[in-house]
Amino acid sequence: MSENSTGVERIGDRARVVANLLSALGSEVKDAALLASADALTGAEDAILSANRADVDAARDGGMRGALLERLTLTGPRVSRMADGLRAIAALPDPVGEIIESWKRPNGLDLRKVRVPLGVIAVIYEARPNVTSDVAGLCLKSGNAAILRGSAAALRTNTVVTTALRTAFGGAGVPADALQLVPDTSRAGARALMKLRGRIDLLVPRGGPALIDDIIENATVPYVIDGDGNCHVYVDAAADLGMASRIVLNAKLSNPSVCNAAEKLLLDEAIATEFLPAVAADLARAGVELRGDVRARQLVPDMIAATDADWDTEYLDLVIGVRVVAGVEAAIDHIRAHGSGHTEAIVTEDVAAADRFVSACPAAVVMVNASTRFTDGGEFGFGGEIGNSTQRLHARGPMGLRELTTYRIEVRGDGQVRE
Repeated sequence: MSENSTGVERIGDRARVVANLLSALGSEVKDAALLASADALTGAEDAILSANRADVDAARDGGMRGALLERLTLTGPRVSRMADGLRAIAALPDPVGEIIESWKRPNGLDLRKVRVPLGVIAVIYEARPNVTSDVAGLCLKSGNAAILRGSAAALRTNTVVTTALRTAFGGAGVPADALQLVPDTSRAGARALMKLRGRIDLLVPRGGPALIDDIIENATVPYVIDGDGNCHVYVDAAADLGMASRIVLNAKLSNPSVCNAAEKLLLDEAIATEFLPAVAADLARAGVELRGDVRARQLVPDMIAATDADWDTEYLDLVIGVRVVAGVEAAIDHIRAHGSGHTEAIVTEDVAAADRFVSACPAAVVMVNASTRFTDGGEFGFGGEIGNSTQRLHARGPMGLRELTTYRIEVRGDGQVRE
């Protein structure tokens, strides 16, 4: 047995013990710990930012650029938002113990489905220190123990954040091991975590294609894929073009490095001549590189020619693919062929077209007349998210508190026996 495996197994053993205690914690205790954790982050801001500067400098020296470096970087306002996220989670209803449904059988048995924690949740994620507090808060509120394995690039930051949170947990009567950070950032350490069957109840990988492939190939624990966001905005023939322009620009420009940013623009051929040149000019002025099909380039001649690979690419950068299509059915066909199942949006005043788009798009989230950027646990009122599931089991879309629970069926009788 390797040293990597042994260390991770010890973490898993401690998490399993703590999970049994967390499932019985009352809402008052959990909420007090979350509020204390928020204060702890604020109090540790200087230490967090100092560690983060060291991480960012090392990452930059190592060649990290663009979206990844931006995700790694913390500022005072970002630390404040991390703390506010914990406070928002504390303010949400506790899902544990919620009665989902109840019914009575003809033989007199009373049955009900009741929400219970999953147990131990592990998250493997890249250079995003805010994920550390998001996951810690959501797991605690939902009664789960959390094991975090961040990237080497963020290890200093994650260590300081985790230490502050664990100290706050302990001071509020919650076992500190409700949150554990795996210090081993090697691939071997990650694979050891993927194989903790019997200790981990759910693994959520938040990373690029290489991590997802590694999970699919090697994991022996249950997992939910936090997948790519190859998100489309389709501007229909019946769109309000002013609204469409605002949505496209927001979806692409407000934060190009995140998974809910628009990566493709689909245009109904009926409005392409009127709409595309103007919105392309706005995007270009903002530094966006446009890659279009033949019809798009006929309308905007200086647009780069899109390749077949472009339609499947999540850029996470100031790049967008553009295609002119023959109506809503052609847009749906394109999305079915190239979408990643994250978020799709239609801009239209035609209710029938909107309904058809919503019913036919194979995505976890489908927007009508709204930016793809709203796909987010905080924006949906979940208090944050542990990930954004693009698969169909057991959760889809932003995974908040309820998605971190399962249920048991409680049966109460008065002496019934089965014939």
